Amino acid sequence: MTGGEPPELRLKRRLFFRDASATLAAMKPELELKTLLLRRPHLTLAVAESLTCGHVQARIGAVSGASGYFLGGVTAYTLDEKVKLLGVNRAAAKRVDCVSQRVAVEMAAGAAKLFGADLALATTGYAEPNRPAGIREPMAWWALCHRQRGGRAAVISGLVSVPGAARVAVQERVTTLVLQELAAYLRELRA
Repeated sequence: MTGGEPPELRLKRRLFFRDASATLAAMKPELELKTLLLRRPHLTLAVAESLTCGHVQARIGAVSGASGYFLGGVTAYTLDEKVKLLGVNRAAAKRVDCVSQRVAVEMAAGAAKLFGADLALATTGYAEPNRPAGIREPMAWWALCHRQRGGRAAVISGLVSVPGAARVAVQERVTTLVLQELAAYLRELRA
């Protein structure tokens, strides 16, 4: 993490679907998020996107009343923007073409800090194969950062592969997956 990040991060890696099913796209976890985020104590949300290019923000913002919990988001495609806006470590991100678990975690932590949000989601990855980089199928790293008292943060992160899917389908499936993960985290937190 960069110098301004919380000193203690609990990192849990989850590996998800090799092939996301069509039912992912049909589900609407963003509708459940409103109820979960507005329960007391109210929680706020920010988003940092690369691979999903605004899809996560659009899905959250499409829900009536989203302004009660959604503070905003950043779509940062380039290394320079990830560094400048989100505090991503330049050297580490450059080595991996901005696609790694660490980059996703730093993007989420940076979005939480930038917006002063309790929770932040981030996505980074390849929406299409990139043979020169050794990427044979679309894939994404995602992260959820929950800032907590005492300067600590809970972080959940995962990797998803979406073989054979077209670019926009990859973006939509990753969007649905990260929103489902946020909803699952909040259900567990609120239980």
